[in-house]
Amino acid sequence: MEQTKQYEYVDLGLPSGLKWAKCNVGATSETDYGDYFQWGSTEPNTADECNWADAPFNNGSDSYNKEYFTTHKSEWLDDNGNLKPEFDAARAIMGGDWRMPTEAEFDELLSGTTNEWFEDFNGTGVNGRKFTSKTDTSKYIFIPAAGFRTNGSVNYVDIYGDVWASSLDISNPDYAWILNLNSGVCCMGYSYRYDGKSVRGVFD
Repeated sequence: MEQTKQYEYVDLGLPSGLKWAKCNVGATSETDYGDYFQWGSTEPNTADECNWADAPFNNGSDSYNKEYFTTHKSEWLDDNGNLKPEFDAARAIMGGDWRMPTEAEFDELLSGTTNEWFEDFNGTGVNGRKFTSKTDTSKYIFIPAAGFRTNGSVNYVDIYGDVWASSLDISNPDYAWILNLNSGVCCMGYSYRYDGKSVRGVFD
């Protein structure tokens, strides 16, 4: 637990008792975008292109290798279709009890808080969404619209914010679940696993 307490976290009063990190993985403040990770990678993607050839769990293929993934997915995923700890970016970078949230835990965040889009949050010049506790309005987390990495560039900064869940989209296993936020919507979505997205840590 000592490592968990190295990072600032917020108790939003959610039914599960889950605590949410104040900042994205790799960030030094709540408005810092932090690092971008491909789903299943524990190393930030800063140089390699975000595509299938570079993606974890795809054996270097230029397109989604369904046969390879289906054959080996039990090595990477638990019985619920969530990343095992050794492939969890939050666990790898933050240590302790930190991990990536599941799809269900993002759903709890959405139902257990009120969220609002901010332009130029607190005068920082950063856009994003603030999630405020329904039980204690002094408690909140801010998720910046960090955009995402695809191929060799970062796109849609200050327009979109995509944050990985640890959960595979079981019906479309070339995708994984994300929290998707912009000025008009905040909801669960899904994205190709090769994209570089933000990660936010949680612990029980």
